[in-house]
Amino acid sequence: MAKLKTAYFCQNCGTQYSQWMGQCKNCGEWNTLVEEVVEKPNSKSVPFSKTKQHVINIIEVETSEEPRIKTPSEELNRVLGGGIVLGSVTLIGGEPGIGKSTLLLQLALKMKKKIFYVSGEESASQIKMRADRLTDIQNPNCFLFTETSLEKILHEAKKLEPDFMIIDSIQTLQSQLIESSPGTVSQIRECSNEIIKYAKENSIPVFLVGHITKDGQIAGPKVLEHMVDVVLNFDGDRNHLFRLLRANKNRFGSTSEIGIYEMISQGLKEIKNPSEILITKKFEELSGNSVAVTLEGNRPMLLEIQALVSTAVYGTPQRSCTGFDSKRLNMLLAVLEKRAGFQLGAKDVFLNITGGIKTDDPALDLAVIASVLSSNEDIAISEHYCFAGEIGLSGEIRPVAQAEQRITEAEKLGYEKIFISNLNKLPKKKFGIKIEEVSKIEDFHERLF
Repeated sequence: MAKLKTAYFCQNCGTQYSQWMGQCKNCGEWNTLVEEVVEKPNSKSVPFSKTKQHVINIIEVETSEEPRIKTPSEELNRVLGGGIVLGSVTLIGGEPGIGKSTLLLQLALKMKKKIFYVSGEESASQIKMRADRLTDIQNPNCFLFTETSLEKILHEAKKLEPDFMIIDSIQTLQSQLIESSPGTVSQIRECSNEIIKYAKENSIPVFLVGHITKDGQIAGPKVLEHMVDVVLNFDGDRNHLFRLLRANKNRFGSTSEIGIYEMISQGLKEIKNPSEILITKKFEELSGNSVAVTLEGNRPMLLEIQALVSTAVYGTPQRSCTGFDSKRLNMLLAVLEKRAGFQLGAKDVFLNITGGIKTDDPALDLAVIASVLSSNEDIAISEHYCFAGEIGLSGEIRPVAQAEQRITEAEKLGYEKIFISNLNKLPKKKFGIKIEEVSKIEDFHERLF
């Protein structure tokens, strides 16, 4: 007879307690502890590796390239580090309706592999209707299974022997060994552990879809993110078309790459060159517009910064940002007034990054300053200029990382001049774009206008 054990788990962070208390000591949330009955069977779990291990010197370890499965999505391959590693478990999280299921269903329909698609949230007819809308390509080896029982899913997977497995979502699964409702900490931990064990023993890559909390974190115990091999975050502004796929954790590659998609009626479309789409083709020069050269991971792209500076009508000046940190905008405006002498304290300042892209790259500071000054003086900036520089509290323009890569991207897109810090150490080679090196905001203002 299996032993029953009662414990209290925090539904926010997954911390276990022996008795109930009002506040979780780990995350500080109130009234999140729920009593769960944990059943521990007498049977011992099967280890991942069946071979006997022994101590070995690190010098004697032989390394080999991990076999990978190339997916039809080049953006996904880029984020994963070249493809899907056999036996890997990938967790992808994002807001409801952002496109997680759409991305994985497109992957299942276009891959020339035997796919086992498990859905605990949609019926087979709903998935089929969405598949017909997404693409005309139908994978004859894509098999659907609408079930939430972990034991039934693993039983069917062992019979089918797929090349690739998708589970949407991990919060809907339920194991018979745990007497609690689906989505609780105990269920998520037990189901994830069994799925990871299955993936490692059979060398089958598995994709797990995870819900997120109101704070943007993947719901369930934090140990879930430690257990899996790759954690992907799919985000974007629901009011815009662009979606960003980022790797928060990757045991088989870099976490600095991103993938960019566009949401259209036929599903998700890959964006090969985001700079050309995010930059508006202006028919007339308007004040307050500038172009910043930013880096998302190791990928350079150009963003259009728009600013509007006007006299405060209601006495208290407004500061509004879209896609940019409002606290950093306040800091930049204070530097402009204190160090450079521009009177902006009694004016409204509105800032927008076009395309719905959100970024925290400090290299956008110089373009923000340029847009604010341009709108304040009502002087248009040439559409052939771009900017990359960080602003310090003393008014100096600081160097940015990977300046050569930014310059090359601006040159490739046909820009004639780029403003950067004079402290950037550039290689001794000739660029096809003119490089304007500036040191202070006053110096930058004189050269720009």
